[in-house]
Amino acid sequence: MDDNRNDLTPRPFRFAVGITSTGPRSEWQDRARQAEDLGFDVVQVADHLGMVSPFPALITMAEATSRVRVGTMVLNSGFYRPALLARDVASMGLLTDGRFDFGIGAGPDFAKPEFEVAGLPFPGGRQRIENLAESLGEIRKLFANDHQPPLPHPIPVLVAGAGDRLIRVAAEYADTVAMAGVPVGADLDSDAAGVAALARRVEFVREAAGERFADLELGLTVQAIEVEGHESDLGMVRRFNPGLTEEQYRYLPGVLHGTARDIADTLRHYRDEYSITHYSVSESRMSGLAEVIAELR
Repeated sequence: MDDNRNDLTPRPFRFAVGITSTGPRSEWQDRARQAEDLGFDVVQVADHLGMVSPFPALITMAEATSRVRVGTMVLNSGFYRPALLARDVASMGLLTDGRFDFGIGAGPDFAKPEFEVAGLPFPGGRQRIENLAESLGEIRKLFANDHQPPLPHPIPVLVAGAGDRLIRVAAEYADTVAMAGVPVGADLDSDAAGVAALARRVEFVREAAGERFADLELGLTVQAIEVEGHESDLGMVRRFNPGLTEEQYRYLPGVLHGTARDIADTLRHYRDEYSITHYSVSESRMSGLAEVIAELR
């Protein structure tokens, strides 16, 4: 890492939790209040066919809370035309009193069946990332030219993903670069090797962002958390790291393990050394991460 990192004022930690439900309005609101009470800073909703639409779910949760922000993690850019999406983003900013985080991605490979159901073409990975960049550029222009409805509050943009091309787009357009994973080798054999891979990834973001780096919030997806007293869920780890063994999983930077205090120390190290302060976790891992949040605040 470049020594210039020491010149950056550390950002505060921000913790986000993805909420999923098929229940009524009261269930969404109860879960949002629970997340707020546990110290989370953002409640997020994914964007997939077969799930509740993210925008009404987020409005519902914003109405039930007073502090937490609400955000998409993440919108699939291939589902939207830029002008229509800009209208929805501006409306969310207005109707949440500025508590909306605009999270967007290029669309994962496993979303292909959703495109087919929607009657939309499913481009290759490179084209999906180019479409994301074009959409973000167009939305930026719309917001810079007296967009209606207006933006009463600044709306931070989060771009999430793992591949090099997508990270470059995030470094150019986003306020938060959310690393959905960190590339590692098949020979991963220790926590130290995992941390070294994280350092390389952050350096990649730094080089891609150039002068923007100092203004970026860096994020990391918590794929699993092993806190004493809480059973670990490795489903996400297996899905995104099919080439690794069960033993290697725990060496990944996004797999946190130890006591709540140990993990808090790990996150402080990630912040102080690599400027990573935004952490997102699925609802099934919320209670474990809440114990870590309590150690950090």
